[in-house]
Amino acid sequence: MEPGRKVYTAATAAVDVGAVLQLLEGKWKLVILFHLFEGKVRRYSELGRLIPEISQKMLAQQLRQLEADGIVARTIYPQIPPKVEYRLTDWGQALCPALDALLKWAEQKEACLESAQSDEAR
Repeated sequence: MEPGRKVYTAATAAVDVGAVLQLLEGKWKLVILFHLFEGKVRRYSELGRLIPEISQKMLAQQLRQLEADGIVARTIYPQIPPKVEYRLTDWGQALCPALDALLKWAEQKEACLESAQSDEAR
């Protein structure tokens, strides 16, 4: 075991994973994150254009929550009109492989269902 690494029980692992999943709750948070992955820096207005279905109020709310949770960093430039940029923190960027693994896991569902159906047909 790695030094300093937390030791989990089934119960504590479930609680901690649940807490992490709560950080990502919200219809738009994952969409925002995928637009910021790979070190991309996006202006507020650019995110609004990239996600046309989101209201300005909801975009601001989701970004504030992601910032408060330490996943997104906001930089405000003192100019007129104000320029505000968003990027992932290092911790937020570290989420990319985990979400990629979830996508791969979801893709396996189809193969598993097909395998189960062919086993039943035998």
